[in-house]
Amino acid sequence: MNPLQYLTDLTVVLLIGLICGMISRKLQLPNMLLLLLAGMGLSRLKYNGNLVFDFSHGFLISISVLTLVMIVFDGSSRFKLKELNTFSKFALKVVIIFLILNLTILGVATSYLFNIKNVFLCLIFAAVMSGTDPGAVLTLFKNSTNKVIELLKIESVLNTPIIVLIPFIILDLMELNVNVFSTFVEQVNPFLQQIITGVGTGIVIGIIVFRAMKKFYSENLSPLILITAALLTYILAESLGGNGVLGVSILGIFFGNFYVKEKEVLQEFSSMLASSLEILVFILIGFIVPISIGVDFFLKSMLLFILLIFLRFIAIYLAYLNDHINLKEKIFMSLNATKGIAVAVVAFILSKEKISKYILQDGVRTLTSFDLIEINGTSTLITLMILFIIYSMILASISTKFSKYFIRKKVDEE
Repeated sequence: MNPLQYLTDLTVVLLIGLICGMISRKLQLPNMLLLLLAGMGLSRLKYNGNLVFDFSHGFLISISVLTLVMIVFDGSSRFKLKELNTFSKFALKVVIIFLILNLTILGVATSYLFNIKNVFLCLIFAAVMSGTDPGAVLTLFKNSTNKVIELLKIESVLNTPIIVLIPFIILDLMELNVNVFSTFVEQVNPFLQQIITGVGTGIVIGIIVFRAMKKFYSENLSPLILITAALLTYILAESLGGNGVLGVSILGIFFGNFYVKEKEVLQEFSSMLASSLEILVFILIGFIVPISIGVDFFLKSMLLFILLIFLRFIAIYLAYLNDHINLKEKIFMSLNATKGIAVAVVAFILSKEKISKYILQDGVRTLTSFDLIEINGTSTLITLMILFIIYSMILASISTKFSKYFIRKKVDEE
């Protein structure tokens, strides 16, 4: 495909994304839902027997990694250590308890219902499903102010970098071929090296860049420096054998807690860029969603989603056991577990990810590289991720419409 065709296709996709945004605002529907449906439709368009939109593997991976880096940086930069108030502590408790419940109960249920034998894949799915999307939460609740809504907003900001980081740590464990305890002990050092390298890269680049930006600010250059620093951290950490997502998370925390000139303006820019990339990614993620899903698969996915909501209710109940939040408010918080751009990006990367593993052949360990999608169960979990995005957005939209019955305050609308 020539460059002009690429540019034309990209422009059309972005234009359709903007139209979906205007329609969703008019109909008061989640923007992400329409973008997904638009992507599913565009991926099936054909002219003279050929697909109208056919993006290369390298382009899709580059866009998804760029989006991942900006999401992680933007989410972690909002984690301010000095502002850990009571709301933040309660929200963090929900994140931790929900994550633990998902990794244990939801992971086992996924393996049983869909006959997925690979433990790592089930753990990746369970970890990703532990998050809520800050963009979706802020869009649904707009300018509403209420104790419960504030808790949901803080929780969504706190859990985004965590639920994006854990799947890639698990992917690292898959590549290390940790499948029994004896081999796990052997792989502790390489695994710790990945963590230390990722953290170290984020710290070093953070100190260098933000120390320079302490006094320097340029309307044109500072935003570019911010993007470059985030991308450089990811690339350098991965090149040195570390975890790039962890490195970007540390860089974001540095940015959020370090004095930088005109920080508010720069944060607004990073959020705007992440939101712009969101349009593109949500349409492109629709390209990998199968239109025909069997009734059995649909029913099992609904059952698993109900379990997810139930586990979220347990997590919220335990976290706010001694707090003044009534049962209706806890139910409302449980129903608002919107999955968004972070889940979409992880699903997208998993669909294109290549992993390397040592395999014994005739007594000799050889390093073999293959697509993650080739592992039995990967495509199933990617489909589940997309379905859960749709389920969660519909459920959250319905619960928000009837919010006054749960939190004694109707959510404000534009």
